[in-house]
Amino acid sequence: MGYFKGAWAGVCLLALMACGTTVGPSDGARPSEGAAPQRVTSDATAAAELAPAAARATQPNIVVVMLDDFSMDLVQTMRSVQRMRKAGASYPHSFVTDSLCCVSRSSFFTGQYPHQTGVRTNTSNKGRSKLGGWPAYDVHGNPERAFNVRLQEAGYRTGFVGKFLNEYEWSPGRALPPVVPGWTTFHTVFGSAYDGWDFASTSVVDDRLRLVQHPAPPASASNATKDKAYAGAVIGDLAMDLITTNEVAGAPYFLEVALYAPHNRTNPQGHYAGDPLFPPMFRDRTGKRSCGRVACGKLTVDDLPGFADPRQDNRPRLANGKRARAWNTTRTLPAAAAVRDLRDRARMAQSADRLVKRILDAVGPNTYVVLTSDNGFHLGQNGLGRGKGTPYDTDVRVPLLVTGPGVVPGARREVTSNIDLAPTFEELAGLAPAPYRSGLSLVPTLADPTVVRQSHAFLEHTQQTLTGNDPDAAFSGSELDRIPSYTAVRSRTALLARFDLDPRPGKVTWGYEYYSYKRHGFEKRNTVASRKHAPEVAALMAKLTAFDGCQEVGDQPVSEACRVVRQ
Repeated sequence: MGYFKGAWAGVCLLALMACGTTVGPSDGARPSEGAAPQRVTSDATAAAELAPAAARATQPNIVVVMLDDFSMDLVQTMRSVQRMRKAGASYPHSFVTDSLCCVSRSSFFTGQYPHQTGVRTNTSNKGRSKLGGWPAYDVHGNPERAFNVRLQEAGYRTGFVGKFLNEYEWSPGRALPPVVPGWTTFHTVFGSAYDGWDFASTSVVDDRLRLVQHPAPPASASNATKDKAYAGAVIGDLAMDLITTNEVAGAPYFLEVALYAPHNRTNPQGHYAGDPLFPPMFRDRTGKRSCGRVACGKLTVDDLPGFADPRQDNRPRLANGKRARAWNTTRTLPAAAAVRDLRDRARMAQSADRLVKRILDAVGPNTYVVLTSDNGFHLGQNGLGRGKGTPYDTDVRVPLLVTGPGVVPGARREVTSNIDLAPTFEELAGLAPAPYRSGLSLVPTLADPTVVRQSHAFLEHTQQTLTGNDPDAAFSGSELDRIPSYTAVRSRTALLARFDLDPRPGKVTWGYEYYSYKRHGFEKRNTVASRKHAPEVAALMAKLTAFDGCQEVGDQPVSEACRVVRQ
C-alpha cells in the first residue's frame, strides 16, 4: 500500500479585483464545470434552509491555516505559535500520512489514507498516470468526499484561499480547471506563486471560475510595493476580507488559508535579482530579527537534529537481519547551504506569522483557529540533501495547534494524523463523521488534555519515479526519486518503516528500519535487528501487519478493526 454566492461573493470579488486584473471566465472551460457545482450549491442551500436557525447559530466558525513544507525547526521563530500554545491545545505527536504535498493534502480533505484516496504522488506525469496530482484526486471521487462538501450542506459558508493541489493549474493558453464542489468561495492561487510574485488566482462567479491576474511590480518599484504584491500578502488580504465579512454576518463559516510559505521557489532564477531559493518578503530579508523570535545568527545546524550524523548506520535490514540495499545515497547538503536555507525559511515564515496573528485578533469568541502544515522538510539531517518524502521525524511530524471556545490550554499526548482533522471539523459542525473517514475526531481532546485514545499513526509513500516531473526537482534533484515506497508506523517514541527496495514492477524486497527516539530526537541508528528493541519491534510489526489488512477505498465504510488499529 506502499479546494458565496450573492452579496458575500461580490465583496470577495471586489477584493480580488483590488489585488489584480480580472480576466473573466475562460472560453476553454470544460462543459462539466457548471453541472456538479450547481448541484452541490443547490443542495447546500436547501440544507441550510431546512436547518433550524437556532441550530445554525450555535455552530462554531473554523479557520485553518495550512503552511507549506513547514518543519518543526521553525516553530521557535514564530510568535503566533507560542501564543496559540499558551491559549489552546497543542499536539506534539502530530503526523501526516505522507510527507508529500498533494498526497498529504488529499488525506487532509478526506480524512483518508493514500490507499483510500488513490492519490499517491505529487504529479500525474503530464497526464500519463492517475497516481498523483489533481487528476488522481478527481478521478477517484475525492472532491465529493471532502469534508467541506458536508459542511456546506450543513449550512456553512465554506471558503478557500491559497494553494490547492498539484496540477490543479492554469497557464496562458490553457483552459481553466473545473470548479471544485463544496466551496462557497474559492480563491485558489496557482503554482506560479511559488516564486512569490507574478501569479494568477480564481474566484467563482455563476458557478464558473473567473481568472484574476496579479502582476509583479517592476524591479524599480519600492520594496513596500513589491511586498504588497507578494503571494503571502495577497492570500492574507483575501483571507482577512473573508473573515471580516463572515464575522460581521454572524453565519457559521469555514475558511482554509493555504499559504505557500516557507516552500522554495521552483524556477531556477528568482523573480527579482538576488531572490534566494526560499524567497521572503523584502521587509524580512535584513536585520538581526528578520528570522522572528530567534536572531538569525543563532540559527545554525544545531537547530537541525541529526545534521552530519553518519548515515551508514541507517541502512535498512532484511527480515533475516542482514544489511539491505542502501537507498540514502544522495549527496549530503553542505552545512553552509543548510544554515543559509534554514535562515531564509525562517524569514519566509514571518509573513505567515504576522497573518496568523491578524487572524487570531480578528476572529470572534465562537471561532476555532487551527494551524498546521502539509508536511515537514529536511535540510541535511541524517546525511540527506534538501527535501521531504522520508518517514523520518523531520518530514512527517508537523505542528498542530487549536484555539477556540472550550479549548483547555496544554499539550496533548494523543498521537494524531492529518486524517483526524476532517472528522474533527464535521463533529464541530454538529455532524457525525462520514463512515469512510479513517481519522478520529479530536473534539474530545479539546476540552480534556488527558484524553488519549490513539498511540500510533500510519504512513504510506509511493516512490516518485513512478510519475516524475515533481515541482521541487530543480533544487532537490533525484533526492525525492530515490526514496523507496514504504509503509510505516509511528508511535510517540519510535518509528518502524518497511521499504520496498526493489523498484521493478511486480518485484518486492522488504527492508526495515527501526528507530527509538527515547535517547535521541532523530534517527540515530537503525536497530531493527537489536535484541534490546525486539519486543517493541515485534509490537510495531504487528501493527503494520494489521494495517496491511485495511483495504477500504473510496467511499467504502472503514471497518472497526481498522479504526482501532491506531490504539
